[in-house]
Amino acid sequence: MPRETAKQDFPVAQVRRYLEPGPIVLVSSRWQGRDNVMTLGWHTVLEFAPSLIGMVIARGNHSHRMIRDSGTCVVNLPTTALTDTVVDIGNTSGADVDKFARFGLATRDGTSVDAPLIEACHANFECRLHDDALVERYDFFIFEVVKAHVAVRPRHPETLHYTGDGVFMVAGKVISRRGRFRPEMLD
Repeated sequence: MPRETAKQDFPVAQVRRYLEPGPIVLVSSRWQGRDNVMTLGWHTVLEFAPSLIGMVIARGNHSHRMIRDSGTCVVNLPTTALTDTVVDIGNTSGADVDKFARFGLATRDGTSVDAPLIEACHANFECRLHDDALVERYDFFIFEVVKAHVAVRPRHPETLHYTGDGVFMVAGKVISRRGRFRPEMLD
């Protein structure tokens, strides 16, 4: 049985360092002939079928208006091989520069949405806006994944997870407990 660990008070404004829901993604969009990409860490799976994901895209981001107006985007999953590019994209505004050209990102058009897929990413999830009821109040978009493209290998890539202050954790080690898993016990 695990031992108890010493704990100390922690600033509640920084709990995201422990609770970020998933890997950093690059969200690409297209509106009125212009493409853009942003780095994003605030997303969560909401439903399996249909496949719904929620994302917070602050209205101060150039991508917010593009995605709101187009109603589509692509969620691209980078691996650790793109760490510096992920950071640089996050530190650059698409209002000022073509990020795809600046960072040498090869793209191809989506097959189900009008937005670019980033070729160097491990996976690309084409999304359509499903529900915008929380956008005005919380900048929370709910998207339906309508098409998914995933690299065959590696099956479990090393992905980046942001912990704040320019620090990332790396996921990639796999621990299986399939023998203990009992889906009939889920309620």
